[in-house]
Amino acid sequence: MAEREPRRRTGRSPLFRGLAAAVLAAGMLVASTGPGYGTDGAPPAPGAQFTPLTAAVMTEPAPFVATDGKTHLSYELLTTSALSESTPVRLDRVDVRDARTHRVVGSLSGQALADAANPVGDPLPGADAYTPAPPGPTPTVIQGSQQWVIWIDLVLDRGQRVPKALEHHLSGAVLTPAGPSAFEETVQITPTSRAEPLNLGAPVRPGTWYSSESCCGNTHHRRGLGPINGRFYVPQRFAIDWYRVGEQGQTWEGDPARLDSYLSYRQPVVAAAGGRVVEVQDGVPENTPPITPPVPPIQDTVGNHVTVKVAPGRYVLYAHMKPGSLKVRKGDHVEPGQLLGLIGNSGNSTTPHLHFQVMTTAEFFPTDSPPFTFRKFRVVGQVLPRIWDDNLGTQPTGVLPLTPSPNQGLHHARYPLDREVLVF
Repeated sequence: MAEREPRRRTGRSPLFRGLAAAVLAAGMLVASTGPGYGTDGAPPAPGAQFTPLTAAVMTEPAPFVATDGKTHLSYELLTTSALSESTPVRLDRVDVRDARTHRVVGSLSGQALADAANPVGDPLPGADAYTPAPPGPTPTVIQGSQQWVIWIDLVLDRGQRVPKALEHHLSGAVLTPAGPSAFEETVQITPTSRAEPLNLGAPVRPGTWYSSESCCGNTHHRRGLGPINGRFYVPQRFAIDWYRVGEQGQTWEGDPARLDSYLSYRQPVVAAAGGRVVEVQDGVPENTPPITPPVPPIQDTVGNHVTVKVAPGRYVLYAHMKPGSLKVRKGDHVEPGQLLGLIGNSGNSTTPHLHFQVMTTAEFFPTDSPPFTFRKFRVVGQVLPRIWDDNLGTQPTGVLPLTPSPNQGLHHARYPLDREVLVF
């Protein structure tokens, strides 16, 4: 994953502090003029300005069509305050625009912006790096020198063209002792991906399955910001946790403290696409549900797993499998639908499920997580409460509270949205 440099960079040198103070005292941020500010003695480039916020996009936004029939682009804007700790910035609005026409294609403001933004770091005492932050307060105030992540999930209507490049227009106010000083800045022109998402077969055998923690919302996959090897990644952006669902809508029966009470347990995992096996891990013990296990060492996070290279720069991960059940070895070539192993509860897993995703590298950490679609499935309902791995076994019963879905029916080459129940 290539992290792009911000379009305009801002330093904290004495020169910057003096100029920024002078500009703020005038009541606004304006284009700077005058000689002597360039590194080679040349004047600033036309349109240059001091910006209170810098920004970087963490991945190339890649369009995909979901079960709502609309085109989605889900990515992150990593935003940093360039001002001192005593000078907060109020961010009022983020407009995502077509970089060619400057037409707004998506906006965040008010509570929607607060819910889609959080400071980098641990938002809750004891929370790990993959726990979503709680909804933020309104207005969104970024303290001086603080870094925030803005989780952008664009939804384009049917037939709406995907821009070849996006730009991000930020507006708000610098909160000075003399009062708010309004600012606007356009940052981070970002090309969108031209590549089609992988269109895959089912990773499980035919039946009814619950698509948990998929895009797009405040889930631990979508909003899992991972600091790895000195950089931030979102390695699970489009990952899906799959749970087998019975005829009565149940995911477990009997005692939820027993692995074999879960309908997913020991279900076959099959190749969603043909390719070459590049990574196999076995021998990681299973966890006893429904108690959340301690966070394992980074190398055991996905437990027993198989990774298959299916295209240049595209790898499919099948994770949390049952120890001793893996049927392939590194270097094997697999065909679509071939048995890879059985669903288990190894690694960072509380209840048995299949963690499934596409990656850009053979390694899970670090990697980027591009979107994908499935060739054919039928949506039969949805689950409105957020019931996932850590709380599935703590429900009063194992029966999911299924309700009708607005996306009900047969789908081809679509990505299942979070908490949909579907039939492969």
